[in-house]
Amino acid sequence: MTKEEIISDQQELFEHHRFVVDPGQSLLRIDKYLSYRLESTSRTRIQNASNAGNILVNNSPVKPNYKVKPGDIVQIVLPNPPREIELIPENIPINIVYEDDDVLVVNKKPGMVVHPAYGNYTGTLVNALMYHFRDLPLFSSGEARPGLVHRIDKNTSGILVIAKNELSLNRLSRQFFDRITDRKYQALVWGTPDPPEGTITGNVGRNLKNRKIMQVFEDGSEGKPAITHYRILENLGYISLVECKLETGRTHQIRVHFSHIKHPLFNDEEYGGEQILKGTTFTKYQQFIRNCFKILPRQALHAKSLAFDHPVTGKRLSFESELPDDMVQVIDKWRKYTSGRDS
Repeated sequence: MTKEEIISDQQELFEHHRFVVDPGQSLLRIDKYLSYRLESTSRTRIQNASNAGNILVNNSPVKPNYKVKPGDIVQIVLPNPPREIELIPENIPINIVYEDDDVLVVNKKPGMVVHPAYGNYTGTLVNALMYHFRDLPLFSSGEARPGLVHRIDKNTSGILVIAKNELSLNRLSRQFFDRITDRKYQALVWGTPDPPEGTITGNVGRNLKNRKIMQVFEDGSEGKPAITHYRILENLGYISLVECKLETGRTHQIRVHFSHIKHPLFNDEEYGGEQILKGTTFTKYQQFIRNCFKILPRQALHAKSLAFDHPVTGKRLSFESELPDDMVQVIDKWRKYTSGRDS
């Protein structure tokens, strides 16, 4: 198996692996074959992926007892990387939008970290889920991110779907990987994007100087392809309310894409939006902006809606959430400011 081609990719909270079986490979069950190739992955995880239709051979789903043959092209999508840290269940309230036996949809408040990581080991959404679902096998399995198939930043608010069992986890992961989901965000950005409706493209990867943030690589030399569709919902003078539809789901994608086109998100400290980038030098205007920053002490980004196919029934589900109070207050202040300036 030394001549196999191995390609690994991570997109959001799942892994994609592709193998081309060596010409000298003898017949071998695919679950055994993959457990050899993915040494850190348990056979149970591999079998769960197969049962959900997430193992393909020559582009067709196969069961765990399929026997690989020389030249087969094997692909597998796996949710959740292995456990990294000890998880502590915490009794933290969460805003539940929808729940059944297979999925949970929540409206995350701004300021809550989604999953534990360096500097944020407690108080996260995962800590809350570990407590609320402590009797479910998936949430006592030792995974670092049980049930998560996508995420939003700490200071971004909005809709998230969580899987409550292994089958749902695998099938939802596949939907995000295959871009079957429909995600829309609303954001306040500096200035007025031109054209008023368009698409931002450009590979997104870790910033070469600061690994905590991302950057756009126009030449495709680094990062992964990223596509953001947008349209202006309301022109508020020196800022605009925009709707963003994600075709891909890279880390900080909306934030870094709008920063790249010189329209960073309002009060986005990591991407330059915390500066007064448009408007006048009048003291009254400068104070108006500072007041807005106090009301909205984060990037102005909200995961407004999410649609996906139910992992068991197949029914298309769509969920929407209202803008949080801090964004509503700032939009209202800008409307009053703009109407006063025009009069």
